Amino acid sequence: MRKIDFHCDVISKLLVDHSLDFHKEHFASRLDVTLQALLDADYMIQVFAVYIPSNHPKDMVTVLKSIDIFYERVAKHPNMIVVDSAIDVERCKATNKVGAILSLEGVDGLQGHVFMASILYRLGVRFAGLTWNAMNWAADGVMEASGAGLSSLGRSFVEKCNELGITIDVSHLSEKSFWDVWQLSSKPIIASHSNAKAICNHPRNLTDDQIRAIVQCEGLIGLTYVPWFVTDGQMARMEDLMKHINHMLALGAENQLVLGSDFDGFDNNIEGLRTPRDVNDLEQLLLQHYEREFVEKLMWRNAYQFLIQNLNPKR
Repeated sequence: MRKIDFHCDVISKLLVDHSLDFHKEHFASRLDVTLQALLDADYMIQVFAVYIPSNHPKDMVTVLKSIDIFYERVAKHPNMIVVDSAIDVERCKATNKVGAILSLEGVDGLQGHVFMASILYRLGVRFAGLTWNAMNWAADGVMEASGAGLSSLGRSFVEKCNELGITIDVSHLSEKSFWDVWQLSSKPIIASHSNAKAICNHPRNLTDDQIRAIVQCEGLIGLTYVPWFVTDGQMARMEDLMKHINHMLALGAENQLVLGSDFDGFDNNIEGLRTPRDVNDLEQLLLQHYEREFVEKLMWRNAYQFLIQNLNPKR
């Protein structure tokens, strides 16, 4: 079964450690996601996030350096396709190559310059989260105590992204910021790597009202494997992911659920779910409990339909 994953943090690891090579399998002990792992697991598309670690300058130079890593050290391979249009998505479906899409996880590096969205779009960025967990010039993050929402510049950035065709990712936003984006955006929004708060009460997970709102706007929710977003204070297992799936299905999210692993963004993986290859085992587990049609929706069909409908037909 093909697979599409809406979030991984390989680029930030490559930014920090220049010795790592995404294309060479002997680095698999230090990278969750490698090209060979994606090929072995029959991935159609992987979204690669640009995230600036705390020990790097949060400026446009670091953002551009990360994008250069994407093109030169990730996507520059005959078995990969850079995806920035619906036509590219169709090419991925028709081949056994892996598509690669750029996402921005936090706009800190733009330093309040909304026009940079146009440059990022031209460079291939198709998703953008406004914050990581903290407050920045655009919005409050989910870990801020103030409970504030979008700034005026943040609102302008959302409007600019709508105009360009960059989808807003709400996974790290405060609740007020989430609702500001949801009300303002004229396009569907996504939560690329968040689970259900009713099942695991972590600030990074989505409330029932947020899940319903994403269903209403025909967005996407990426089921994530971060253990502390899956269970409260206990060892997480693959079976625990089904509690989140069942809860979101009950809220009408059958056509919104996709994969949002967050591979390479955390340590202490769920037992048996450490690399894209292991998602084959997750697939087999889900087939024991759900109809094949839904498992295919979760693994790739929902994501595929969203990308076809929301990426521009051609660059």
